[in-house]
Amino acid sequence: MHIVLFQPEIPGNTGNIARLCAATGIHLHLVRPLGFSVDDKYLKRAGLDYWSLVDVHYYDSIYEVLEKYKDNSKFFLTTKAHKSYADVKYDKDSLLIFGRETKGLPDEIHEQFAEDCVRIPMIAEARCLNLSNSAAIVAYEALRQVDNFAGFKL
Repeated sequence: MHIVLFQPEIPGNTGNIARLCAATGIHLHLVRPLGFSVDDKYLKRAGLDYWSLVDVHYYDSIYEVLEKYKDNSKFFLTTKAHKSYADVKYDKDSLLIFGRETKGLPDEIHEQFAEDCVRIPMIAEARCLNLSNSAAIVAYEALRQVDNFAGFKL
C-alpha cells in the first residue's frame, strides 16, 4: 500500500504520516515542492525514531507517481468528492493520494480522476480534517479491508 502526499506544507503532518507508514509498512511518496526541508527538526520530531522503518520516495510531479504506478488502484482524498472512503474496495497496492493542507489537490486532478475521488464524511459546518488524521483514518480502513491486519500485533 502507498500514501502519496502532494506538495505537503507542514512538517509535523508529514512526520506523523511517516510514523504511520513505519508502523504499518505503507510506502510513503512525497511530491515536490515540499513546504519544508527534509532536515526540518519538526519533521524529524514528529517521525521520532521511526525514520529508518519508512520507505520514502520523492517525485517532482504527481503525474510521475501516477505513471510509475499506472496499474495500481488510486484513491484521491478530497472534500470535493461525493463518495465515502468507506464505500470503496482497496487492495494491497492501492495509492492513497492526499493534497496540500491549505489547497488540497489541483482542480485538474478532481476533473481527470473524478471517479477515483473519495472523502471522509463530516458535518457540513466543518471544512476539513487534519492531513495526518485523514491519512490514518483511510490507511487503517484500507488495511482492514485488505487482510484484516494480518501480521500486525493486536
